[in-house]
Amino acid sequence: MDNQPDIKLERIDENRWRIPRDSRPGMRVDGIIYASEKLIPGIRGDRATEQVANVATLPGIVGASMAMPDIHWGYGFCIGGVAATDVEAGGVISPGGVGYDINCGVRLVRSELELEDIHPQISQLMAALFKNISAGVGKSGPY
Repeated sequence: MDNQPDIKLERIDENRWRIPRDSRPGMRVDGIIYASEKLIPGIRGDRATEQVANVATLPGIVGASMAMPDIHWGYGFCIGGVAATDVEAGGVISPGGVGYDINCGVRLVRSELELEDIHPQISQLMAALFKNISAGVGKSGPY
């Protein structure tokens, strides 16, 4: 069942679909969904394309409002949603865009360190991060 007749969805190629920026007032960029044709009815059925279009209206958004193949209805962004914003253009950081309830592993860490500061220890840093941050079922980490 298609609950979103107002959201245009155009096929770009085998696994990419576009929601043109003229699909909804206020969209600043296109929406791009990465999914096979087989996945599209389910994606449209849970209104996730509406969330892709909504994210495309965010101030400072650059490129496109994107969704990966695991796309489904989320809190603000769809689950699987990706967006980049430019702070110089009024963009914001939204670590809670998909919600706070399931802790999918989204993290935001601010540091004053520069690449030159950590480059000599990059291998040790990556090993420590992998050891201490849960990365999914069956992966390493204390949680």
